[in-house]
Amino acid sequence: MNYWLVKTEPETYSWDDFVTLGRDHWDGVRNYAARKHMKDMKVDDLVLFYHSNKGKDVVGIAKVVKEFYQDPTTEDDRWVVVDLEPVKKLQRGVTLQEIKEDERLKDIALVKLQRLSVQPVPREAFHIIIEKSEK
Repeated sequence: MNYWLVKTEPETYSWDDFVTLGRDHWDGVRNYAARKHMKDMKVDDLVLFYHSNKGKDVVGIAKVVKEFYQDPTTEDDRWVVVDLEPVKKLQRGVTLQEIKEDERLKDIALVKLQRLSVQPVPREAFHIIIEKSEK
């Protein structure tokens, strides 16, 4: 199993919007590195759902329920989507500041490559963030 993080602006598409839909494709990615990560996602991989700009915190866990396919929002066949389903809302959001302050998380993409909208998360880092949400 692999672990990932996807970023969204909550004013545009929030965790609550995602939960209301129950399942959705992750679209609009127009970055080659993020696209590569989406192509690497497998069914049942777990995904941290991160609110960017406003909030700047990890708020929930999703899972991959369908591997990559053509992005239906464009005719350009270079771009793909994956389908995600919500798993659970975190007990509390884990802020970017908290993540940056934890020495164990200093090398994750969220800290080093903040603009990347889809990124891998090491297994240990995933579990550290979940533990932080439970405190």
